[in-house]
Amino acid sequence: MSDTQSGQAAELAPADNAAEGVPEGGPATTADRIGSLDFIRGLAVMGILAANIIAFGQPFSAYLFPEAFLVPANDPGGWQWITQFIVIDGKMRGLFTILFGAGLYLFMERAWARGETRWLQARRLFWLLLFGLIHFFFIWAGDILAYYALIGWIVLLCLKWKAETQLKVGLLGYLVGAILYALMMVPLAFVADTPIGEQAAFSEMRDDLVSGKQEAIAEDAVETEFKQSGDYGAFVQHRVEEHWYEPLANALFFALETFPLMLVGIALYRMGFFSGGWAPSTLRKWGWIGLISGGVLHLAIALWAKSNGFTYYGTLASFIGASPLPRLMMVLGMAALLVLAAPKATGWLGQRVSAAGRAAFTNYLGTSVLMLLVFHGWALGLFGELNRPQLYLVVLGACIIMLAWSKPWLDRFRYGPLEWLWRCLTYGKLFPMRR
Repeated sequence: MSDTQSGQAAELAPADNAAEGVPEGGPATTADRIGSLDFIRGLAVMGILAANIIAFGQPFSAYLFPEAFLVPANDPGGWQWITQFIVIDGKMRGLFTILFGAGLYLFMERAWARGETRWLQARRLFWLLLFGLIHFFFIWAGDILAYYALIGWIVLLCLKWKAETQLKVGLLGYLVGAILYALMMVPLAFVADTPIGEQAAFSEMRDDLVSGKQEAIAEDAVETEFKQSGDYGAFVQHRVEEHWYEPLANALFFALETFPLMLVGIALYRMGFFSGGWAPSTLRKWGWIGLISGGVLHLAIALWAKSNGFTYYGTLASFIGASPLPRLMMVLGMAALLVLAAPKATGWLGQRVSAAGRAAFTNYLGTSVLMLLVFHGWALGLFGELNRPQLYLVVLGACIIMLAWSKPWLDRFRYGPLEWLWRCLTYGKLFPMRR
């Protein structure tokens, strides 16, 4: 339901010439495409941590439900919650998913040029699935690599559709998903939080909702005990025994968002969206229209959640039921404006953002390991101890680390550490690491 559960990792391994081991001399536009994708991916991998930090450092329900904080959230009026909801939540997931689709097709462009088939990509996604399952069971419950891999296998069947068909199916599928999510989630808030639920016809449903909330909070308490006590073995055992089904459940639940956005990403890539094929004036106009109009609608949703007291089902309805269409507007708007910004991002900071994007697979999983060390009781033991502003400071520190290591490493080596491992597993052989 958050960026964690739905969501996080776009096409985390870059598909440039070095990363995919293709011969030099490919199409001249490819480098530009990758430059744009790397820059956006670098911002997204840092932004995704900002989206997920609450669920890293507090019980998972606190991502949506401020009352689940174990300490006072230090968020007067809920304006930090509102700001994150408008600017970050769901937007990073959307960007990652679009980039994942673009990356799938870019990988296959190069593979087809070498005479490979979609089986190579299927094998690559198999290894991504294993990475995701390890991440989910041993590190953090917010993994999305596993269900990106599962849905990616379905997307492989659509790679040779016309770009226009991919775009139309993607947008229509997203609209259908948005309607279904709204029908599933928005009524819950009215039954749980308004006099509607007091009517006899809804009394049983309200009781079930109360029980569902209590079960979620109780589950958070169980995992909190494992994390704070430092009993890592019990933590892993609990995830395997009680949550074994969740990677597949997440794939099924979020398929109507993820599959369409992957298709949209493929279509936009093929239409030159990331490579200078669209007029800057068009990108600028529609980028700002999407960003502003989607932001205003998000603000309205957030103020509705605030007026209801940020209730459990009110925040759930806001995140999953009410925001998908405004989110799409903002995601596409952000993507357009970032495509415009990428060619100009050649300074000290821009180069490091792009390097973080080239090593995004390592950065994504690496930040999860880092958060494990920061919050679990057998390490620094800060789980449940930090309020919202303090957790944002943890994000800032982690982003500094990503920017600090990625470029120096890639100046010396061809790939990020996990990008190299994923590549070797995909092709079944070792590749040289040093430049």
